[in-house]
Amino acid sequence: MGSIREIQVLQVEEAVRDLCIKANLVLPSDLEECVRCSREKESSPVGKNVFDDLIENIRVAKEENIPVCQDTGMAVVFLDIGQDVHFVGGGLFEGINKGVARGYVEGKLRCSIVSDPLERVNTGDNTPAVIHTRIVDGDKVRISVCPKGFGSENMSALKMMTPSVTREEIIDWIVGVISRAGSNPCPPMVIGVGIGGDFEKCAYLAKKALCRPVSQRNPKPFYAEMEAELLEKINALGIGPQGFGGTVTALGVNIEEAPTHIAGLPVSVNVGCHVTRHAEVVL
Repeated sequence: MGSIREIQVLQVEEAVRDLCIKANLVLPSDLEECVRCSREKESSPVGKNVFDDLIENIRVAKEENIPVCQDTGMAVVFLDIGQDVHFVGGGLFEGINKGVARGYVEGKLRCSIVSDPLERVNTGDNTPAVIHTRIVDGDKVRISVCPKGFGSENMSALKMMTPSVTREEIIDWIVGVISRAGSNPCPPMVIGVGIGGDFEKCAYLAKKALCRPVSQRNPKPFYAEMEAELLEKINALGIGPQGFGGTVTALGVNIEEAPTHIAGLPVSVNVGCHVTRHAEVVL
């Protein structure tokens, strides 16, 4: 038997606090580079001007230590927990939510969470977070904080398809979701796609796909080719940067897949804006 490694919940709290602030102020380097490169690919003069504004916004946010977007999102936290880890000094989920609260209050980030979906009373500290945990081998904990703005989240969709559906029909449905979204998700977008699993697993896959670097393709050639085709067809929609028309509507399409039932084929799309934010650390 391997030895058990103890991790103080306070360590997790501090890490989550710092990640909430970092993710909202500084874009992942590969996404920032993609925005800069896409400016050169954009053929529309108006679109190029919009890209100039987006790039300037990213620069100012970083230099002035202010959020890159006014919607600092709902805190989505992914934890890969090594099975040889034992958390001590408090409850894990309580510690995560304390970290989120500290990050948003101390970081002066907008608090956007209401305690009840119908009564709509703001919690005042952006908690509770949406927390996804996974047990993995080893004695490390990987924490990813992915603030999710709702201008893009609201444009997401899920469809329970049947096994008879074709690859082309899946692509057409995904492109249709983005076409209907139009300018609402603050394009250029990052598109997360989940294929397989069951109803809720499929949506989880699409969310997880948004946390993958836009420069990293699906390891399976079949899905990597599908990502490329989707990106091409989405950019052909002509929605363009911030919906002003142009050749760059999406920065990337990431697909995650999972085994599913013989009678089903769930497909989901989680839409991210041009500041699809995430930051991670390993304890």
